[in-house]
Amino acid sequence: MFLARSLFKMSSHNPLLRLEQRASEADQIIEYLKQQVQLLKEKAVVQASVREEKKLMVENAKLKNDIEELKKQLLEKEKKRGVRAMAMLSSDNSVECISKPTPPAASASPAAAVQSSPPKDESKKKKPEKKAEKKQAAPSQEDVKVDVSRLDLRIGRIITAEKHPDADSLYVEQVDVGEASPRTVVSGLVKHIPLDQMQNRMAVLMCNLKPAKMRGVVSQAMVMCASSPDEVEILDPPSGAAPGDRVTFQGFPGEPDKELNPKKKVWEQVQPDLRTDGQCVATYKGAAFEVAGKGVCKAQTMSNSGIK
Repeated sequence: MFLARSLFKMSSHNPLLRLEQRASEADQIIEYLKQQVQLLKEKAVVQASVREEKKLMVENAKLKNDIEELKKQLLEKEKKRGVRAMAMLSSDNSVECISKPTPPAASASPAAAVQSSPPKDESKKKKPEKKAEKKQAAPSQEDVKVDVSRLDLRIGRIITAEKHPDADSLYVEQVDVGEASPRTVVSGLVKHIPLDQMQNRMAVLMCNLKPAKMRGVVSQAMVMCASSPDEVEILDPPSGAAPGDRVTFQGFPGEPDKELNPKKKVWEQVQPDLRTDGQCVATYKGAAFEVAGKGVCKAQTMSNSGIK
């Protein structure tokens, strides 16, 4: 107190010192007020952020509840229409629905069953459409490719031959074509080949014709011959050929049919292109009847003749 009084007395005698003191006090008060204002501003911002966050949380919860309610309403409507719905909530809170039609209930009324069935006129129209689809189906490889590779031509050995008991012009032969047992073959060669020349001789046979009964005897293959209206010669395999050897044609690869379908007329389409050339070599469109590694098949004397 004594010091304060002394300073007051001193200042009362010095006006300049008194003004400086008051200015300093005013600056301090102003600085204090600034600090208080800044604190109030910061406090207001924090309070506003908290209020905004709480408000957003409340709104988000409300939106979530609204979405769940909409999902329930949608599922109820889908079920009423007879549709099973599987609803999935995506990550962004949007609803995605995958629906599958449900079969009509077993207890459906007769009237509903009548309405669900197609009119008679429409069902009649559908039948021609099915036929049209069958016609437009792409042809199979068998139908497109018709050449000599479809024929199962093999080397065979005629073991024995005898005249057909009920036909003067036919031979009945037992032929080894490389299988477990010989095949029975009926050939109309009586007028062209003497019986003694039919015994134990090599020949070319087509083995995938459909078996056919000829005067009571089922023929399981066909002996291939050079042929003209007046003359017939059995094709001779190359030297060294054995029963069961395949006859192939350069430029015509492929496996033969297991059995030719008579309705497809494969043999009838291929046969006109089977001929002997000028050297009596049997050919198809110029490609020789060939046994791999052993040579070609030939007629004895008939050149430029058809083969059947």
